[in-house]
Amino acid sequence: MEILFLIGAGIAVIAGIGAGIGIGLATSGTAQAVSRNPEASGKIMTVFFLGVALAEATAIYGFVIAILIFTKAG
Repeated sequence: MEILFLIGAGIAVIAGIGAGIGIGLATSGTAQAVSRNPEASGKIMTVFFLGVALAEATAIYGFVIAILIFTKAG
């Protein structure tokens, strides 16, 4: 039964992969937007940081779930 807890914790950590991909796409889009319209870089960066914070929060939730599952298994 303990192995199932560990597999579940591993699956929960996969949320970090999605966050990394999301942050990469957001950075790419931000760089393109700023290069096309440098005057709007302030507004673009504000939206960028909001998006990065939300993506990073998803990764943190997955990490916390994995820790909770891991401590339950131990």
